[in-house]
Amino acid sequence: MTEEKKRVGIMGGTFDPIHMGHLVIAEAARETLGLSQVIFIPAAQPPHKTGRKVAAAEHRLRLTQLAVEGNPHFCALDLEMRREGPSYSYDTLRALVEEHGESTDFYFIVGGDELDTIFTWHRVSELFSLCHFAAAKRKGSPIRLDDVRERLGEEVLARIHPVNTPELEISSTDIRRRLREGRSIRYLVPEKVEACIYKEGLYS
Repeated sequence: MTEEKKRVGIMGGTFDPIHMGHLVIAEAARETLGLSQVIFIPAAQPPHKTGRKVAAAEHRLRLTQLAVEGNPHFCALDLEMRREGPSYSYDTLRALVEEHGESTDFYFIVGGDELDTIFTWHRVSELFSLCHFAAAKRKGSPIRLDDVRERLGEEVLARIHPVNTPELEISSTDIRRRLREGRSIRYLVPEKVEACIYKEGLYS
């Protein structure tokens, strides 16, 4: 009898800062896909954010660790911060697959709109061979797969799994703007994240 593989979600991102929207999407994916765990992995050097200065990696990691405290299914790893150079999802997934072997199926959690440009990701065809994709889907906003099918082939569609998520209009960009303007971020980020941001004077 073949032992059923463990399902683990991967939530990558700049997390500059992490907010409630990230956590809600991760929890929706965990519940929908039966994930035993969701690993949050902040990017050390986000390859797509080369034109904007981001907060120091150690600060973003600490905020992410604080955000996932209290949820036994969530954890944060510094995997990309221990690696030099740009933080490519392919390298991260390859390392995780090598570590866990054939016993785990990984589900990379992304926003549904990210699929519009996923074919620009580093070694994306090989990335699809390493993991499934959990695509967050808002009510009334269908996930468009035509470009994915045309550029990456029909077979990858079986590895994309839509996940219905609540509509939360929260963004890291807006949170940073609010902090610069001295406005409240209460209820946009977890309390411990908010306290740490103010204590360390981040984004002001």
